[in-house]
Amino acid sequence: MVQEDDLVEYGFRRVIITITAVMCALLEIVDTTIVNVALTDMRGSLGATLTDVAWVITAYAIANVIVIPMTSWLSQQFGRKNYFAASIILFTVSSFLCGNADNIWELVAFRFIQGLGGGALLVTAQTIITESYPKAKRGMAQAIYGMGVIVGPTLGPPLGGYLVDNFSWPYIFYINIPLGIIATFLTITFVKSPKYGEKLKANQVDWWGIVFLASFIGSLQFVLEHGQQDDWFNDNLIVFLSAVSVFGLLAFIWRESTYKYPIVNLSVLKDSNLRIGTIMTFILGFGLYGSTLIIPIYTQSVLGWTATDAGLLLIPGSITTAFMMPIIGKLIQRGVPQGYMVAVGFFVFFLFTFWMRNIITPDTGAEHMFWPLILRGVGLGLLFVPITTLSLSTLNGKNIGEGAAFTGMMRQLGGSFGIALITTFITRFSQEHRVNLIAHLDITKVELQTRIQQLQAGFMSKGFTPNEALAKAYQVLDFTVTKQSTVMSYMDIFMYLGIMFLLCIPIIFFIKKSKNIVNPADAMH
Repeated sequence: MVQEDDLVEYGFRRVIITITAVMCALLEIVDTTIVNVALTDMRGSLGATLTDVAWVITAYAIANVIVIPMTSWLSQQFGRKNYFAASIILFTVSSFLCGNADNIWELVAFRFIQGLGGGALLVTAQTIITESYPKAKRGMAQAIYGMGVIVGPTLGPPLGGYLVDNFSWPYIFYINIPLGIIATFLTITFVKSPKYGEKLKANQVDWWGIVFLASFIGSLQFVLEHGQQDDWFNDNLIVFLSAVSVFGLLAFIWRESTYKYPIVNLSVLKDSNLRIGTIMTFILGFGLYGSTLIIPIYTQSVLGWTATDAGLLLIPGSITTAFMMPIIGKLIQRGVPQGYMVAVGFFVFFLFTFWMRNIITPDTGAEHMFWPLILRGVGLGLLFVPITTLSLSTLNGKNIGEGAAFTGMMRQLGGSFGIALITTFITRFSQEHRVNLIAHLDITKVELQTRIQQLQAGFMSKGFTPNEALAKAYQVLDFTVTKQSTVMSYMDIFMYLGIMFLLCIPIIFFIKKSKNIVNPADAMH
């Protein structure tokens, strides 16, 4: 019923709509990472293995990635307001059920349902924000949304750590309930539904498209999450699901290109900005989720920090990002070319990874990591808004939602790829370094003999027999070697991440040269 320009809001209504949308996006993103901290407690109280508990994350991610591309079609089918409100209600109810789960598989099932509700929140929130602002102010709109998306992953761990340390793990789900109720109320009162075409009858719905999409993305997510622990392609299930994923993708592309009412409109990708934007978003997801994963793991497993401390470490960097967002939104409105900002952003990210590589030791303090993480915050700020605005800058009306769905999906997939590759390489590199380090331990060297004698003497003074003390001395040595090899593998990861970001810079100059590119600053006026 509402035309595109009528969706632009002003004054108080726009503030309320923006708050609602950002709150929903935050709910969904914080929930992706808040669980990471609570996994150990869940294992204890639900009696599950580490592999089982990983499903709490996997199920949510799979549901997210399946539902994200379909959001634009679903909000057209049921009306955006109804769909957005229904998603929040689904998310809130399943949060309550997650907190009450009695065994691990109940929890996993409810997490999947929660993911189906949550995936919608992210993209629909982005579309609502983008459309509530006039074209000239869209850079600002993306900046406000971006604050939510970037601060979210870093708020998760400290918040989760605090709730788990002071209450119990179900509270990380219960905290969504009051917020969900407020968001539902605000959505029903303030959000408008655009009219972009007719609803489809049940027999016109692209059911096959849904099946192919779910099989392609669901299998891919599973392979990425479980590849390392099941030894990649030596595992029959992984091989089978990889095949399903490839087949699903091809079938999906064929179906969407030929069917009259496709569930995902692939023709949006004809827009060259969106094409380049999706590639960039993938890399951004890789860097954002990858480095959010690697730093808490390093601080907890190597430095022995608590969950809360590990989470708090990332906060100054997020605040930096949040602080930069509006500034960058302003710069985009003034017409600073976004390609240049992205190039600088990738370079800053490279500096961050290189710096981290140089300061990582088995006993690095928080003060050493403070400035590199601030630098990471600056890099993310320079990347997020320009990439998102660049992707959506030349789209109109119905296409905005479809474009946002693509970038959202690619960011999540980039994150999954990043996490899968990083965990694999940490394991592989640690083994390599361990072998190399042991090769250098030469028992005929005086330093090594002295070290072992010192350790042995230390244990004997505590009342162990000489033989027990010697065995303990070797254990200490073994532990030191393992720790060193782990630290060296983190150094490698940071170096490779840095090289990846450096290699991304040329893509930008490649954009500038293509003739059909539209300068986003012109597209906005």
